[in-house]
Amino acid sequence: MEYALISLIKIVIVLTVVLTTVANLVWAERRVSAWIQNRIGPNRVGPFGLFQSYIDVVKLFLKEEIVPAKANRFIHVLAPVVSLTVAMTTIAVVPFGGTVTLFGREVKLLIADVNIGVLYILAMTSLGVYGLALSGWSSNNKYSLLGGLRSSAQMISYELSMGLSVVGVIMVAGTLQLDRIVEHQSGLAWNIFLTPIGFVTFLVAAFAETNRLPFDLPEAEPELVGGYHTEYSGMRFGTFFLAEYANMITSSALIVTLFLGGYQVPYLHSLGLSPIWLVLVQVAAFVLKVGLVLFFFLWIRWTIPRFRYDQLMDLGWKVMLPLSLLNIGVTGFWLLMIE
Repeated sequence: MEYALISLIKIVIVLTVVLTTVANLVWAERRVSAWIQNRIGPNRVGPFGLFQSYIDVVKLFLKEEIVPAKANRFIHVLAPVVSLTVAMTTIAVVPFGGTVTLFGREVKLLIADVNIGVLYILAMTSLGVYGLALSGWSSNNKYSLLGGLRSSAQMISYELSMGLSVVGVIMVAGTLQLDRIVEHQSGLAWNIFLTPIGFVTFLVAAFAETNRLPFDLPEAEPELVGGYHTEYSGMRFGTFFLAEYANMITSSALIVTLFLGGYQVPYLHSLGLSPIWLVLVQVAAFVLKVGLVLFFFLWIRWTIPRFRYDQLMDLGWKVMLPLSLLNIGVTGFWLLMIE
């Protein structure tokens, strides 16, 4: 009973934080884009325009939900739910702090303590394509269908590189369990220094997996109107954006966990902090690292133009895949040399 209660508390806290962060991330993106383009951005609704995103959500709830006459209604309604579900459940295995004592027992600060966390993440991210592909097919719209097909081809291409780029981390840490991967990065032994090629390939693949510029070909407005979500309106349209930003948060958390030390702070234990302060500093460090990676996501969107589709596929198969394989070879050679 206590274990179920603790798990429920962690689920509620993580979901609340993620959903709140999504709303604020939309505001942050608009402000960052305004800063980069030397304009103002939202600043009218609430202090510094902070309430603008929440008002936009209310507006989406009040808008009419339209389903095309010849669309597959069931799949059309299901598709955004699939995208959001996958986006929200992937973060379940990501540790965001050390261990605390609750109700007389040691509790790890992650929702699901599974020993195959890396495989779970790769499996869940591979399911995310179904939401986009089904939305494009079910809309009975050529532009939507093309967007869904682009998304399928893009995710297949870059998931391969993403999976291979994590192999180097697994080789170094010797485990698939994410909290143990974080513990292995104590001090300054972060995987970004041990497997730099893997970090670069995983970072680029994360941009492609989240359909962020310069990889937003599935929804390229000049060619596909709106891509896979062209025929969506109201909160179903908003659900796709909610899933996209939730995927950004999850991807950033994974980048931090796998390559940037996770919640680890170099030499924190040497300060002699009490257990509660130690955990609070770890959680704050994790949040700060994720925030910096999210800012990088926003920065790149307003810096690099969209690729052509042939350039996107060439990058995935001719550059990313060879680099991922090279990373495995270099990491294996390095491990043999230090034995």
